Amino acid sequence: MSKHQPHHTTAFGIDIGGSGIKGAPVDLRTGEFAADRLRIPTPQPATPAAVAQTVAEVVDSFDLDKHVPIGVTFPAVILHGVAQSAANVDKSWIGTDVEKAVGGATGRKVFAVNDADAAGYAEVEYGAAQDVDGVVLVVTLGTGIGTCLVVDGVLVPNTELGHLEIDGHDAETRASEAVRDREDLSWEQWAQRLQRYFTVVENLLWPDLIVVGGGVSKKHAEFLPLLDLRTPIVPARLRNAAGIVGAARLAADRAH
Repeated sequence: MSKHQPHHTTAFGIDIGGSGIKGAPVDLRTGEFAADRLRIPTPQPATPAAVAQTVAEVVDSFDLDKHVPIGVTFPAVILHGVAQSAANVDKSWIGTDVEKAVGGATGRKVFAVNDADAAGYAEVEYGAAQDVDGVVLVVTLGTGIGTCLVVDGVLVPNTELGHLEIDGHDAETRASEAVRDREDLSWEQWAQRLQRYFTVVENLLWPDLIVVGGGVSKKHAEFLPLLDLRTPIVPARLRNAAGIVGAARLAADRAH
């Protein structure tokens, strides 16, 4: 939980994904969209110039004050605004300053953050982990396993805990939602793999709470009760809105 209220009441969040670029203004007091979100398909190829231009289209379609903080999520490790990897976007993003590229196209100051970090931070500020002190781990189960670690309201960025090596395997190659689909695992079979993953993670981090996100979290009743962990584990609340909300909030926190 943040130790301060953001200086701004509104910020704009943009979620850059492999298939769509989505944006909306966010009311920072409630964590809800202040207007309907807009989605534009991600250009192909998803090069920096093409994506930045599409982000500018999204931003320009809203009547935003020039001082409104803008946050963008990006599917990559982001170090000081620069993409260090590229998942589901063009490889030319590697080494690209996301904040400069998008800032140049929009004519605004932009804050860039890893997509899992944005979604996880939103859950801490407004969702399933609101008012939880200590160590919160948010894990998104999807194509891979994305993780976000927040300690007493402070984001520890770019944790790649989906890539922990467990029993000789990259964890996400055994336990992601995509693997459950591909191998046609029953909920029980998949839960055994998740059990192994979460046991290792909780023994490394001793979190106070684990939040599980990703599309499959809608079906949490099928698998979360099958897990036997020391740590309380709950489904995420914000679902598809989380990336936009988290990016907006982090941008506002940084502007503060």
